[in-house]
Amino acid sequence: MVKTSQQLMKNILRKRTSDKPDETGESSSLRDSLDYQFIEELKKTKLSLLLDENHEFIKAMFQDCSDVVVREFQIEPNIPALLLFVDGLTNTQLLNDTMKSLMLLGGGETAIERIANTILPVSQTQISDNYGDLLVSVLGGDAALLVEGNAKAILLGIRGTEKRSVGEPETETVVRGPKEGFVESIRTNTSMIRRKLKTPRLKMKSMSVGKESNTNLVICYLDDLAMPSLIEEVVKRIELIKIDAILESGMIEELIQDNAFSPFPQMQYTERPDVVAGALLQGRVAILTDGTPFALVVPFVFIQIMQTSEDYYERFQIGTLLRMLRYVFLFLSLTTPALYVAITTYHQDLLPTTLMLSVAASREAIPFPAAVEAFIMEITFEALREAGIRLPKAVGSAVSILGALVVGQAAVQAGIVSAPMVIVVSITGIASFTIPRFNGAIAVRMLRFPILLAGSLFGFYGIFFSLMILLGHMANLRSFGVPYLSPLGPLSAGDMKDVFIRAPWWQMEKRPEFMDTQDVQRMDNKLPQQIKKDGGLDGSSIIHEHKASEEGQQNGKS
Repeated sequence: MVKTSQQLMKNILRKRTSDKPDETGESSSLRDSLDYQFIEELKKTKLSLLLDENHEFIKAMFQDCSDVVVREFQIEPNIPALLLFVDGLTNTQLLNDTMKSLMLLGGGETAIERIANTILPVSQTQISDNYGDLLVSVLGGDAALLVEGNAKAILLGIRGTEKRSVGEPETETVVRGPKEGFVESIRTNTSMIRRKLKTPRLKMKSMSVGKESNTNLVICYLDDLAMPSLIEEVVKRIELIKIDAILESGMIEELIQDNAFSPFPQMQYTERPDVVAGALLQGRVAILTDGTPFALVVPFVFIQIMQTSEDYYERFQIGTLLRMLRYVFLFLSLTTPALYVAITTYHQDLLPTTLMLSVAASREAIPFPAAVEAFIMEITFEALREAGIRLPKAVGSAVSILGALVVGQAAVQAGIVSAPMVIVVSITGIASFTIPRFNGAIAVRMLRFPILLAGSLFGFYGIFFSLMILLGHMANLRSFGVPYLSPLGPLSAGDMKDVFIRAPWWQMEKRPEFMDTQDVQRMDNKLPQQIKKDGGLDGSSIIHEHKASEEGQQNGKS
């Protein structure tokens, strides 16, 4: 006896839920395996020619789903059909136009292919013959049209969810540069990248991750630049993700990064389309996740923590000055508290006599050692910063600033901490704010405490060995095969133009050497050389052209 569609659906659900976990947990792993195979089994289940059987199967599949709408209607004359969609995920106007065209202009047509090609006012349509594709498409925001006598369904691309308008990124603000940032809609984000790179070489590979969320991902790369091995590695790692749901790109970052136990970020996240476009032009790969404005870029190296997009939009002298300033403050943010504690505890002879006496006088009534004093102030400062982030914007900044002033002043007056320690902690906090990448700044803030501990125990020797261990760890890191300290280690002399300094554009005619790309040439430098050779416009030609123009006008009047 042939099974009906409803029986098939019940059998799939029964198989999915029949195994109960035993003491060893083996059934639980089997359950997970069946969950991942659920969609594949549905793809093997074909649609029926009978609309009633399809309807019963859909009712069983979407049982107790109040947001899933099944709209039954008739195509003229008296041909049963149904439209399946999720309320809130589809474009209502296009949905109404589709039904109107079918109900009023159908003309008795029943063949799915002819309906899709001649009647529907929808630009994006796809024909499917199985329940798996229908399920994924409908839950993604499309609508499915089924007609009596057809073992196929038309999937209508009429997604129309509510989304945030494009605005300026809050985490990567610039004075000069584009003011648009990614939003939670993945198609809006891909369109912004496409506007930056208008080339058919820009590829966008679509994937889906999460057995329950079926989150859409898009892998972006330039086909003539990115190495195929890098693209294959990114795709392979994402395909190996087995998880219930992906709710934000940070989950993907943690799952596919090379070393999850390192405090340093090995993947860049950004909400700026121009940053993603610039990375793609270097042969990198971007991962866009539906539902979040943050895109991931791989590979990622340490020097990118200290770079901003504005470095390349302003004059190179300004970019160089600001970049060198950031490196100085990076070192201060990492070591200032440890250096202060080490000097005041073990190496007082390094201070000038006057300064040493001033520091000693300020610490005379302090009941705690310098190390305890530093830990108290650092922890307090981190707590104030966290409170300022979590509170509403209207009061967050005021609380953090007033809290730092009030707590610092009160602590000094109460004799709990010294005034120099408050200055040291303030300089450290300000220095950490100059690090452009937030995830890089967090890593520095975390590492500040073990270095402070080493400095309080062993003085300069502890700080020195802590930094050596830190550099050794960074030298062993890889980001999708690229050494984390590139181009400093291994040294790449040609790439040093864009590390501590930002060389003029005409001197960076090649892409980074540490990135394996199919085309290393970025531009030529003939234009500035030609301008220099011609000597520019010295003004004499302007006077000559002006006189010639006046003479021509006079001759015309005469």
